[in-house]
Amino acid sequence: MDIDTDRQSGFLNTLLAGERSLASNMVADFIREGVSVDDIYEQLLKSSLYKIGVLWETGRIGVATEHLASAIVQAIMNDLYPTIAATRKQPKTVVLACVENEQHQVGIKMVSDVFELAGWTTHFLGAGLPTDDLVRFMNSVRPQVLALSMALSFNWPTLEKMLQTIRRIFPSLPILVGGQAFGKGGQERLLAFSNVTYLSDLYTLKALLTNPASFINANVH
Repeated sequence: MDIDTDRQSGFLNTLLAGERSLASNMVADFIREGVSVDDIYEQLLKSSLYKIGVLWETGRIGVATEHLASAIVQAIMNDLYPTIAATRKQPKTVVLACVENEQHQVGIKMVSDVFELAGWTTHFLGAGLPTDDLVRFMNSVRPQVLALSMALSFNWPTLEKMLQTIRRIFPSLPILVGGQAFGKGGQERLLAFSNVTYLSDLYTLKALLTNPASFINANVH
């Protein structure tokens, strides 16, 4: 279900004003109207945070405003979690993390929740995790998929180094990569790594999860 642009703009302005209760009430209204969690995440929460990221990058808002908006979105996601967690589980596991040195974890948490809606067991590790610790954790849980998020384009060298390390240790593990940094392009750089799939949005992920064998059992670039 599409959320019209006026309501998207209203929600964005609510985040910029730091009005947590109003933002939560707006999302509750969408839920009552039958808007899916997927649509709320993609069209409302993610869209708003991307726009706020641009405002911050261009100096139109300060760090405090950006952090407050992100905190409100994370609180709303926590409110929605009981609906997500009720999904029946299947025997598939995914590990999710930000690229090393990244501090923006809301996007990869949305990806984690979409996996959980599809019944996967999720290990959401968030931001600030060194690659060595990520690898050790993956060795302990042996996931079917790894998902990584990169919000800032200057972290490309870090992402590529991570992919080299992970691919050396897990030569056939499917890896999904996305994030706001790709809004500036660069997806073709992922072609240097086997079985790495670029996620442009949450709808792409949802489509993949309807047929997980399409990216788990095949070498997808």
